[in-house]
Amino acid sequence: MMWNPWQLYRTALGCMILEIFIHNDAQGLNVCMSGSAMSCEECLIIHPSCAWCAQEKFGSVRTLTSRCDLRQNLQKRGCEAHHMESPSSSTTVVKSEPLSSKGSGPTQYDVIQIMPQKISLSLRPGDQTSFKVQVRQVEDYPVDLYYLMDLSLSMKDDLDTIRNLGTKLADEMRKLTSNFRLGFGSFVDKNMSPFSYTAHKYQDNPCNGYKLFPSCVPSFGFRHLLSLTDKVDRFNEEVQKQMVSRNRDAPEGGFDAILQAAVCKERIGWRKEAFHLLVFATDDVPHLALDGKLGGLVQPHDGECHMNEKNEYSGSTKMDYPSLALLGEKLAANNIYLIFAVTKRLYVIYKNFTALIPGTTVEILDQDSKNIIQLIVNAYNNIRSKVELTVWDQPEDLSLSFTATCQDGQPLPGLRKCADLKIGDTVSFNVSVDARGCPAPGTQQSFTIKPVGFKDRLEVSVDYRCDCGCTDQTQANSTHCSSIGQYTCGICRCDPGYLGARCECQEGEAGSMYLSACRQAEGMQICGGRGECSCNQCFCYESEFGKIYGTFCECDDFSCARHKGILCSGHGECHCGECKCHAGYIGDNCNCSTDTSSCVSDDGQICSGRGSCACGRCQCTEPGAFGDTCEKCPTCPDACGTKRECIECRLFSSGRLSDNQTCQRLCKDEIITVETLKTDDPNAVLCLYKTENECVMKFTYSEHANGMSVLTALKEPECGAAPDAMTVLLAVVGSILLVGIVLLAIWKLVITVHDRREFARFQSARSRARYEMASNPLYKQPISNDYVETDFSMYSKSYNGAAH
Repeated sequence: MMWNPWQLYRTALGCMILEIFIHNDAQGLNVCMSGSAMSCEECLIIHPSCAWCAQEKFGSVRTLTSRCDLRQNLQKRGCEAHHMESPSSSTTVVKSEPLSSKGSGPTQYDVIQIMPQKISLSLRPGDQTSFKVQVRQVEDYPVDLYYLMDLSLSMKDDLDTIRNLGTKLADEMRKLTSNFRLGFGSFVDKNMSPFSYTAHKYQDNPCNGYKLFPSCVPSFGFRHLLSLTDKVDRFNEEVQKQMVSRNRDAPEGGFDAILQAAVCKERIGWRKEAFHLLVFATDDVPHLALDGKLGGLVQPHDGECHMNEKNEYSGSTKMDYPSLALLGEKLAANNIYLIFAVTKRLYVIYKNFTALIPGTTVEILDQDSKNIIQLIVNAYNNIRSKVELTVWDQPEDLSLSFTATCQDGQPLPGLRKCADLKIGDTVSFNVSVDARGCPAPGTQQSFTIKPVGFKDRLEVSVDYRCDCGCTDQTQANSTHCSSIGQYTCGICRCDPGYLGARCECQEGEAGSMYLSACRQAEGMQICGGRGECSCNQCFCYESEFGKIYGTFCECDDFSCARHKGILCSGHGECHCGECKCHAGYIGDNCNCSTDTSSCVSDDGQICSGRGSCACGRCQCTEPGAFGDTCEKCPTCPDACGTKRECIECRLFSSGRLSDNQTCQRLCKDEIITVETLKTDDPNAVLCLYKTENECVMKFTYSEHANGMSVLTALKEPECGAAPDAMTVLLAVVGSILLVGIVLLAIWKLVITVHDRREFARFQSARSRARYEMASNPLYKQPISNDYVETDFSMYSKSYNGAAH
């Protein structure tokens, strides 16, 4: 049988395709080949493990995706290493000066608290790279402290208290740093209705007619009174001059003042090489963004400095109050730590603000500010005990993840913060960077990593490795492409009107020989009905749903399983009808998370040992167990034992959990102590255990409708008094004697009853044996005359007498 060249070609092609499918079945889905990359650049974007072979003679002429594969597969198929294009991400340290150990002195302008200072990243999309950052809070670092005080009428007693604050505060702060500067500013509120009194009679004296305090100064937004200086007596002098004012509503315009104190750097005198503290003292809540509309102020705050020649905020009656986001941005940009010094009733409100404004703390201020010095010192020490990294200007196509290594040396994934540090401690952070795509060619981007409140920063420049080196060797009108196309990276890019691996076909050519190569099997549609056959190759149709690809247009990226209408649940990529899940997810539609951290209970067990973790959620298998981690189970056999440990450590500071931190972490249930324990509640489980001193402790365990566990316990264990030894001895002897007497009495009773019964039986038998004369059946009365009868009677008597 003779084989023509086309039949041989088809046979070889079929064997190669069969080999590829066998390889895919054995190794799993080959993401590189399923991506239908038509160029080297497209191959690099598919996955970081993909490589492109630019070798001239390689693989099948008609299989366009065959040059994009895993590196090891390309080597097995004959691609030489120097023809492979597979760049990887890399990190280059540009500037890395050592960390400083001291802040003040001759070298204070060259203090370094972060290392390295500059690095360069070369990123391939999807290929992660990482670098290490070290941070140290140096000793004796210069401190600038600006005291911003509410001078509304309610703060009059506080003003009297701080008149000599400067000297005392400087003395305390010099224990922490040898380079300290102090400044002063004040605020009230916008001098306009409805925030302040604007009637004519109140213009010069808003306290006019106020009996408790008849004289005060007009309202003002913010007034800068003293630039940062080491001459602390000047602070006292300025405070002595101040008088309180009066506004109409309770909230104050403090956020206007904070923003101006942060952005007016030259007026305030913030030093670049110093630690910046802004103390905000008030006894009321602040006005927020949009409150200004009540007074007709519709212009949002522009975040700029607006200080006039009198060092007063000139935009107070022109712009709205600043938002929390704007406030946080400006404080961070100027490396300022904000300390809210507020009265106790406002603590919760300002504590919520700290969660929205990075680098902010809140302390409780006494009603007359007498604790202000200790408050500032405590806040300063609290701030210096923490290091937290922030990222500025992060490009949208970059993903960053952090792992902190604090003083204990243990890596903490997902954290960018260390606490409980001492000044001089060094902590490190590992930063992983991943590029999700390629920007326009030649694009260079950058971002900054900066510890909160530090002037020091790490500058990171980024370029992308999305281009192939073989592109530089592109040949126009190459003979490899029939002189009608470009030869680049081992493939031809044909001129318009030409097709084929070597541009050997013109558009419109068709025939049975070409069409048969476009069928996946005999009798099937050409190109699966989803494309056209041209020059023995399938060219797939475009679809509004996604991409159609494959040798026979058999694949697409939109026919995979969905979860809640989302393709591959959003946690995977669709490749030829199969979801390729991202790391951390499994399942046909990638909807099941492999992360078990959400299933770990407080005691460190998966689902408290009462269930299994499936798709990141606990499925409780123990009857009666419930809760996010199956931690609640009043009817479980070990429920009383588990709660007993909490009773012991919480009420009596004893037991296995007596360590304070462990007890507070594991025992969060509400415990109610009572004198008498009620046990009639059907929803409560009664628990008892014996204490070390042989007493009995009782408590009940129940679950409220709101999900909270409640333990009700006796205040003290129940202990019985020990019996007297003599009493016990006499009781035992008496009991023995009593038992003996009772036994004897019973024996006597039994014998008496028995004897009486026998005697009665004897008497009955005796009575039956006794016969009377009259009752003798053999005796008959004689019949005689009187004479004979008389003689006989006499005879009988004499006989009877003789007998006797």
